Amino acid sequence: MNFDLTEDQRAIRDTFARFVDQRVVPQAAALDEAKAFPRALFAELGALGLFGLRYPETVGGSGLQLPEFALALEEVARGSMSLAGAAAMQSLMGTKFLQLLGNADIVERLLVPALRGDSIGAVCMTEPNAGSDLDGIATSARKVDGGYVLDGQKTWVTSAPVADFFTVFARAGAAKKLTIFLVERHFAGLVVGREIHKMGVWALPTSQLSLDACFVPDSHRLSKEEGDGEQHLRKLLAEIRIITGAMALGVARAALDAALQYAGQRAQFGKPINRFQAIQLKLAEMATALESAVHLVRYAAWLHAAGQPHHKAAAMAKLHATETAASVCDQAARVFASYGYAMDYPVQRYLRDVRFTLIGGGTSEILKLIIAKELAS
Repeated sequence: MNFDLTEDQRAIRDTFARFVDQRVVPQAAALDEAKAFPRALFAELGALGLFGLRYPETVGGSGLQLPEFALALEEVARGSMSLAGAAAMQSLMGTKFLQLLGNADIVERLLVPALRGDSIGAVCMTEPNAGSDLDGIATSARKVDGGYVLDGQKTWVTSAPVADFFTVFARAGAAKKLTIFLVERHFAGLVVGREIHKMGVWALPTSQLSLDACFVPDSHRLSKEEGDGEQHLRKLLAEIRIITGAMALGVARAALDAALQYAGQRAQFGKPINRFQAIQLKLAEMATALESAVHLVRYAAWLHAAGQPHHKAAAMAKLHATETAASVCDQAARVFASYGYAMDYPVQRYLRDVRFTLIGGGTSEILKLIIAKELAS
């Protein structure tokens, strides 16, 4: 297997690397501290084609695959995890079910503008008593003339305060199985609730959401059949995990680069601290761990693109990349010593933001159980 980047992949990586260096890095700290959704940069990513990178050309996409998208999103995360998180939601969970299951009107009116960055999508799955446990989802969808009435509470809805439409998982039919619905923001009964204040990704708003007798027309039941929601979700989970791993790589690269630069500039006892063995060992360990994570994420993305079994590799990639990134960011902050605790340097933001990747797509504990199950099968 050859994991060397193709010419097209290098071009995509370089395009987004330049965008990040020129547009994102100079304002990343200010965006974070403003704690506001980065609308301008979000729109620029849409104009660059990021949101439609892996969608068919028939809906305005580029027709590429997961390895290319992972490379692009890794670069965005290197500049701002908040922006990368918003882009990942828009490009995956926020729009994928519309592309797979939506009718012609939904595709033309909502999906195509979203891939341009002109509208924003979100997904409502997590509930106060249902996170990793999909069986705990309690939101209900009751069939009525012309549609469904949805009732329930959702939480940890990424981009909710700014979203124009929501993909909602609710239980429908006699069997009360998960079914996918599309709820537009103007629908009566949908209320975006309290924003959740987080330790990181400050520019990525996350909120609670309630559905109180919210009527959804039959045309907005994305599921082809009542109860098919879980099978569609599980098909997408591997992609979510690989992409989350790619975002972790981006922030870890930023942290390592910052530590390398600081260690070459900071002098103690008459010489730069990168001349001391204790710092050299730390930097070597960080770089080696990160390199191994890069290869595992690329391998999982390659398996996905090749149509080969990839669920175990995706879980491994997400587990290893996010845990490695968390360690790299922590060690980078230690290289900075007291300044790693100060707001003067971005390493504190990397340390806060990297924890975002440990949660989405499955916690490390859940991923270990998935990997163990795959090994036993």
